[in-house]
Amino acid sequence: MRIERLQENYNVNVKWMFFPLHPETPTDGATLEELFAGRNIDIDAMFVRMKKLMDEEGLPYGQRTHTYNSRLAQELAVWADSMPGFEALHDKLYRAYFVDRQNIGSIDVLVDAAGSVGLDVDAAREVLEQRTHKDEISAHWEQARAYGVTGVPTFVAGGYGIVGAQPYQHLSGLLEQVGASARTTA
Repeated sequence: MRIERLQENYNVNVKWMFFPLHPETPTDGATLEELFAGRNIDIDAMFVRMKKLMDEEGLPYGQRTHTYNSRLAQELAVWADSMPGFEALHDKLYRAYFVDRQNIGSIDVLVDAAGSVGLDVDAAREVLEQRTHKDEISAHWEQARAYGVTGVPTFVAGGYGIVGAQPYQHLSGLLEQVGASARTTA
């Protein structure tokens, strides 16, 4: 929602970069208790905070019990990035993970997601099984580290960044700080 609004109001080119929040997560996933063990994190309070943020953005958000490795989902997204359907795939993967609690590390789940938005399922399966975009994702991860990314989402413009789900005003302020031009209305 915020990204679309920024694109409507500013002359900006949005480029997705992929970043691993928890690359150590096994393919079959881990419980949130396992993920946050020893870190003194109140999982229920974290859900309430995130649910409020997502509600403010008009995004669905479910109460997850597990986390899954997103590496293959990122490889699929890089493949789909230049195709019609990329935005729909992004939305589908968001929903699969954050609402439907699906394992986005599963090739079958990812192929189903690709097919549901009109992408070629055979090509998607080949991309995932052959790992044809693994080097691109590794490069994204290195670039994200170079930018100092520590969380998602992170918004970067003109060498400056903002980490976390931020209000539109903060993001538009970042664009104005770096001299992005506003779109004129006709």
